[in-house]
Amino acid sequence: MVARRVLRSLKRYGTTVVLALVLIFGGISVWQAWDIATLLRREARETSRIYGQIITGLQDTGSSPIGTLMILVEAVRESGIPLVITDSTGRPTAAASIPTELLQNLERDPRVTQLIAELDRSNPPMMVPGGWQVHYGNLPVESRLAWLGVLQLVILTVAATLGVWAYRTSVESHRDRLWVAMARESAHQLGTPLMSASAWIDRLADSSDPRAQDIAAHLTHDLERLERVAKRFERIGRPARQDEVALGVLAERVANYFEPRLPRHAHRIDLTVNAPEAGPMIQADPVLVEWALEALVRNAIDALSGRGGNITIKVSAKGRSAKLAVSDDGPGVRHEVRANLFEPGVSTKAGGWGIGLALARRIVEDVHGGRLEIEPVQVGATFVATLPVTAESAV
Repeated sequence: MVARRVLRSLKRYGTTVVLALVLIFGGISVWQAWDIATLLRREARETSRIYGQIITGLQDTGSSPIGTLMILVEAVRESGIPLVITDSTGRPTAAASIPTELLQNLERDPRVTQLIAELDRSNPPMMVPGGWQVHYGNLPVESRLAWLGVLQLVILTVAATLGVWAYRTSVESHRDRLWVAMARESAHQLGTPLMSASAWIDRLADSSDPRAQDIAAHLTHDLERLERVAKRFERIGRPARQDEVALGVLAERVANYFEPRLPRHAHRIDLTVNAPEAGPMIQADPVLVEWALEALVRNAIDALSGRGGNITIKVSAKGRSAKLAVSDDGPGVRHEVRANLFEPGVSTKAGGWGIGLALARRIVEDVHGGRLEIEPVQVGATFVATLPVTAESAV
């Protein structure tokens, strides 16, 4: 539940988050590059100085090879390059930038021999007149360069991932705004014909003909239904109300609406409600929650179309959560469709718009902070909406 809320917050502020992360990663990358460039310039100066001292020592006919090597050791010690000097017999005589415990027992510690072999694998030893050899490793900056390469790769990967995520978030946000605009425009367009139909129904109701009055009564119920639908569309994108909603009562009301509209002869469909007398109480928008439940029931009816079967609305509560489960014993949902089942426009029915389940998830998760998912069952399909209950119901 918490993870979903965090994900919704990230989607809401996706552009800001991506921009902030790009700036942070960019700053780290620039800082690392500048630091490495500074180190390389310093190492280049040190290397040039070392070479100059070596050449000067070798050209000095009055100096011995040992003296030249000592100059080299001192210069290398300042640069941080690991170095070991051996005489003509292979005995270590001097070292620099190696662990202190090796320096203390340079001639007898077998680990020094292993270190010399490792240094020779990195760079071939340099030969000095008199049979002396200089075994040396790489500049300390090399490891920094390796880490910089890894850092750059990580930054590029993260930047690419964030870019794709930001693009998808932007597309989803644009799609959501489009759905909201279409819903409100539909509600606006329904207003005029509803007013006109209401006037005609009033004229029928005022008629002295009993049949006309009976027709007016049926039309009034349908008109009230259309007006409720129009008001639902007007609510999309607006702040949700926070009223006390008894889920058991709401489930009974939805079942009573569908009951007279279900097929009773060919391909009969039976709808039952399994709920406590009133059901657990939740803090929610009753209009929107009822709309979501109707979408789930209508989806089950469509699944049983042409074959008949049973639909069950089950209301239950556990801890601080209430559940609305809608089950049917129809053909079920194919596994390859489940991943995108709640996406707008995805439908398993020929000619379906793919709006009902997407709308139900938006109401349950985005508006009320709950969770809507399809449960794995052996027969048919079961959709479960989990919503937080009020403190009184949780006690």
